[in-house]
Amino acid sequence: MLYVLFSPSEGKKFGGKNIPMELLGGINARQEILKSYNDIVLSGDEEAIKRLFGFKKFEECVPYIADVFHAPTLKAIERYNGVAYEYLEYAQLNEQAKDYIDKHTLIFSNLFGPIKANDPIPIYKVKQGNAIGEIKPELYYKKRFSYQLDLLLGNSEILDLRAGYYEKFYKTDRPYTTLKFLKNGKTVSHWAKAYRGIVLREMAKADISTLDELRKLELPSLSCEEIKQTKNKTEIVYKIVE
Repeated sequence: MLYVLFSPSEGKKFGGKNIPMELLGGINARQEILKSYNDIVLSGDEEAIKRLFGFKKFEECVPYIADVFHAPTLKAIERYNGVAYEYLEYAQLNEQAKDYIDKHTLIFSNLFGPIKANDPIPIYKVKQGNAIGEIKPELYYKKRFSYQLDLLLGNSEILDLRAGYYEKFYKTDRPYTTLKFLKNGKTVSHWAKAYRGIVLREMAKADISTLDELRKLELPSLSCEEIKQTKNKTEIVYKIVE
């Protein structure tokens, strides 16, 4: 089994269906942090809500104000719509490719922690790096979920496509692989999100089951330059080809 670790996005799609929220490891394991979030969001304290969401104007906050325990849900992979998700183009994939992403992808949410791509989640907003009340999400989830994630990942291969911040939620001692993207000899940052989405999309379309298959996979606009090995980390370096 090959698991892909993925970041969430600030951008989110609104709406959903009346399907109960379901999360990897259960809701009870997150009860404290979800209650803290709900207490702030439903408090009517505009300043506290703006701080949590990371907005300057309260009007921007209003669409995100919802009871996380009872709001409509979407699959996590459909809820997020930032750059990586735009280039993933999940909605355009066939059912086999969608099923691949649902089964192989773990997303690290600022509110919900590690979740499966197909876990139904409500609309929410937490600016990356913000505490939720007195709780720091990265510490909260690292403490509560590291052991469970070690068990889940087991002897599976791991492709870590997360932004560096989300390593604070979980870091494995087992061998894992990351990707680096270069343009004109320099590491790209913002557009790395797009290429992470592209890589996951192409993996799903090709039904990639091992990292060795990934290394051999031809990716649009990318050329493999080198593979670096440092302790338990393998880094595949791609050059962006126009």
